[in-house]
Amino acid sequence: MFKIIVELFFLVIIQASITPFIRRLAFVLGAVDIPNKRRVNKKPMPTLGGLGIFVTFNIGVFILLREQFPTHEAFSVLLGSSVIVLTGIIDDIMELKPRQKMFGIFIGSLVIYFLAGIKMSVLNLPFLNKQINLGWWSLPITIFWILALTNAVDLIDGLDGLADGVSMISLTTMGIVGYFFLHTGQLYIPISCFMLAACLLGFLPYNFHPAKMFLGDTGALYIGFMIAVFSLKGLKNVTFISMLVPVTILGVPITDTIYAMIRRKLNNQPVSQADKHHLHHQLMKMGLTHRQAVLAIYGISLIFSFISLLFLLSPVWGLWLLIAGLAVALELFVESIGLLGEKYKPLLSLIQKIINSRSKKDPTVEVWHLGQEKPEQLKSKHKKD
Repeated sequence: MFKIIVELFFLVIIQASITPFIRRLAFVLGAVDIPNKRRVNKKPMPTLGGLGIFVTFNIGVFILLREQFPTHEAFSVLLGSSVIVLTGIIDDIMELKPRQKMFGIFIGSLVIYFLAGIKMSVLNLPFLNKQINLGWWSLPITIFWILALTNAVDLIDGLDGLADGVSMISLTTMGIVGYFFLHTGQLYIPISCFMLAACLLGFLPYNFHPAKMFLGDTGALYIGFMIAVFSLKGLKNVTFISMLVPVTILGVPITDTIYAMIRRKLNNQPVSQADKHHLHHQLMKMGLTHRQAVLAIYGISLIFSFISLLFLLSPVWGLWLLIAGLAVALELFVESIGLLGEKYKPLLSLIQKIINSRSKKDPTVEVWHLGQEKPEQLKSKHKKD
């Protein structure tokens, strides 16, 4: 274990050392993010940061920690992820259409399913002690899982260091869960999570605000793809909790993606159409600086990670309480920052109606802003008392 920890620190150093060379390569290839209405950067910024992460991670797999990984699976994942990185490189240089990017992820998913043999195959129903073989459903469910998580990470890559830090927190949590809770006997799964997290840590100084280099679609797609693959290794025989944990760990990108789809449907916009109403955009509209918005989302990601660990430690009744509490808190947060738009706040509207109905029944129940004078009826009531 000590050797593994030393190698992880070595990966951080390798990543930090290789990034300046990848940065120069990005300028040579023309992989540069030009400022526009959708971008937050004010000057041209080199992308392709994910290429360095891809190279460093595979140095760890095939050189530093070679004995930890099964050969066939390691080369199969390398092939699948290479398709993703190639798709990202082309997009960073030429800007692909959403369908073209989805096709690249689809091809990578097929490699993972058929060549690497990483898939969802069995569903264990909670509380019924029944096991369902997914059969031919295994293929579409596996591909959907990879497509969904890959695009979720890609969508949150909107601020300096955001996707890098959130993914690093998620991968570290996945590694802890894999090491202490899965008990699969496959130590290389949590090691893979820690290795990719180490690569992201080495890249973070170049990516945190003010950034010197972006992950680009090369990085965002690769990180999302690898997170999906790692989570699938723990979902081979799916249980309710085993699926809930990675979904909760990735709560920030998944929530942002789901609400973005709902928001666009409510506004009669194409689901694939980009906008500036994502979580990080809304936080900055509230007055947070670039760096404060990123740190706030880091904090939210840590909360999600902590809750995912509580899922594994809680009894059944505590599990359902956590789910209910998380759902209500998440909805209140989303509505309060206007993630669905200013007009769509059903839960807050319901709470307001309850308060208003209560105040009509009891005239002494009033709500007023801090600093304003008390209503006259409350003044008179206090005088009588």
